[in-house]
Amino acid sequence: MTTSLHPDARDRLYAECARAISEAGAERESLFLARLALLLFEQVGDEARCRRALADALHALPVPSLSAAESLQTGD
Repeated sequence: MTTSLHPDARDRLYAECARAISEAGAERESLFLARLALLLFEQVGDEARCRRALADALHALPVPSLSAAESLQTGD
């Protein structure tokens, strides 16, 4: 069974996730994301669905644009 979030809830969670990643800091970002994924996998409770989600996330992962890299450097 697949469920979807309401777009408003998705936006709120995206913003909260971005804030949590920032709070974790660059040196702990990967550890935070891996821990978050593991906790969410526990909620899903289906190894095959979790593996598909991992593959889907990697497949759809965009390459950062030059403008995004520049805004990170300048703080915009």
